[in-house]
Amino acid sequence: MKKNYLILFPFFLVLNLNVAQTEFDAENLRFGFQFSPTFSWMSANTTRINPSGTNLGLKLGMLAEYYFAGDNRYAFTTGLGFAFNNGGTLLHDFGGSYWTRSDLSPSLDTLPNNVKLKYGIQHLEIPLGLKMRFEPETSRDLAYYIEPAVTLGFKTQARGEITGPGVGEQDEKINIRQEVNALNLSVGIGAGIEYQLSGNMSLLGGLAFQSGFTDATDDNGTVINNPNKPDGAREDSKGAINNIIVRIGVLF
Repeated sequence: MKKNYLILFPFFLVLNLNVAQTEFDAENLRFGFQFSPTFSWMSANTTRINPSGTNLGLKLGMLAEYYFAGDNRYAFTTGLGFAFNNGGTLLHDFGGSYWTRSDLSPSLDTLPNNVKLKYGIQHLEIPLGLKMRFEPETSRDLAYYIEPAVTLGFKTQARGEITGPGVGEQDEKINIRQEVNALNLSVGIGAGIEYQLSGNMSLLGGLAFQSGFTDATDDNGTVINNPNKPDGAREDSKGAINNIIVRIGVLF
């Protein structure tokens, strides 16, 4: 993950230098909104915890672009919105007590081997990116873009489910807000097209990938069935959230 972050660093360095040298002009500012379906999953930094399910979610919110290079080719991008049902399912090879800060039934306090924990998290997100546009000479209405970005996500709520051998059905999803860290940071890159509909109004479409580089889970549980540590061990794995985003939006 650190390598991915370092790759994007030069883009943001160039961005800061250009913005510092450019006088602010409101005419270079564009606004819009997005309604973008997402497919998210979680991964862990240990072989005993594996991805085992994808969440279908949605990114909904406002977009803003400021073109700083004297033309419409380079823009600083940001926004404000919500990511709904972010997360995924993790399969734990070894049983234990995992969601210790949540209100669980007594039968779920200690879980068996091969149990699945599903996370559904809502984040308030602020993306910070650099957009590079390319307009083909053959069409005045069409433009292509590439957009590396860092996204700050702030947890607003989280729900979870527990499934697996010997685990009974739950009547409703579990409130696991205390099992999830407050801040989620991700780095990613997107690409797509803009199609001018009329005047300053453009339709936005594309694909993006986001990879989390902070631990989304608040490690407070205990692994009890690990044969290498028969006396139990603290659950200290890193669970990161990854996303594929189908970008759909409108810019004005």
